Amino acid sequence: MISASPAAAPAAVPASAYDTDDARWAAVQRRDPGADGRFYYAVRSTGVYCRPSCPSRGALRANVSFHASCLDAEAAGFRPCLRCRPTLPPLAERQAQAVAQACRLIEAAAEEPDLDRLAQAAGMSRFHFHRVFKAHTGITPKAYAAAQRAARVREQLPGAASVTDALYDAGFGSSGRFYASSGGLLGMTPGRYRSGGQGETIRFAVAQCSLGAILVAATGQGICAILIGDEPEPLVRDLQERFPRATLEGAEPDFERTVAQVIGFIEAPRLGLDLPLDVRGTAFQQRVWQALRDIPAGQTVSYAQLAERVGVRDGARAVAGACAANPVAVAIPCHRVVRTDGSLSGYRWGIERKRTLLEREGGNQVAGARDQA
Repeated sequence: MISASPAAAPAAVPASAYDTDDARWAAVQRRDPGADGRFYYAVRSTGVYCRPSCPSRGALRANVSFHASCLDAEAAGFRPCLRCRPTLPPLAERQAQAVAQACRLIEAAAEEPDLDRLAQAAGMSRFHFHRVFKAHTGITPKAYAAAQRAARVREQLPGAASVTDALYDAGFGSSGRFYASSGGLLGMTPGRYRSGGQGETIRFAVAQCSLGAILVAATGQGICAILIGDEPEPLVRDLQERFPRATLEGAEPDFERTVAQVIGFIEAPRLGLDLPLDVRGTAFQQRVWQALRDIPAGQTVSYAQLAERVGVRDGARAVAGACAANPVAVAIPCHRVVRTDGSLSGYRWGIERKRTLLEREGGNQVAGARDQA
């Protein structure tokens, strides 16, 4: 499983960086968020104390004093700033808490909560809440709610008395809305998904390539799995667990050509792989997987850079989780994601396979990546 590299996060600034008044004043002038919580500054002319990152109008150095804590500043006769609210957690932390609360409201609601209600609960305007939610999660509140409903449908279909009961229990207001989107949510008809893939035919074949055993499987819509390992048997079991009641058919000559295309791509990745895919995941996973497919062969990005591409602030761990959930090796090239320093972190199908794929692509980040697994 891929894990996010600690190098993806910015390095913490040591407390000693703010030991002197000159260093503290410099932090105040640049509104350094890294200094928040390390000290507070007070302005004699206003009687107010602030955190260093406060966006308020700058003060004269002669009017500024520094304090180790809010209590120290208040003991000296200063009151907290109403703009940066130094007695509360930092803004980013408060926003993250508000988004987490909104996610819980969406998950618990029988029907999709409207944007006004979510914004009101977060104490923000409708527009500001929408922007903050997307900045922290990478998707809109509406997309998050849709993903939650889809997950509930997938959970409830196997045990529901009927498809209709499952979709209404999941929060779909009408059967028409559900059936219009069921192909994207489930990858097959609701009835077949409800029975664990019963009636669905999945063609597959196991072969050998230079990376070891490889299994390629496809539904009628496209490739649903490319699995790589040391032995064929665990790969077949993995596929069976994904679709326990589907009919798995061994490869016929036409499908053998598809397998040959995949193997050819592994051996010479710059040739490209132009095959339809049938992969299902959450809205966020789909965003990450699409961003991965946009990385050209021979190039790499860090987890932090990938998080920026999908619009998630400080989201290295989240995108690493989406990479780990990728069901189609090489076709969705999660092997092109590396640590910030260019070294290799984990890879679902083995770190040596990741190194080999990057070397074949001529990746410019592979050098110096030895022994970093």
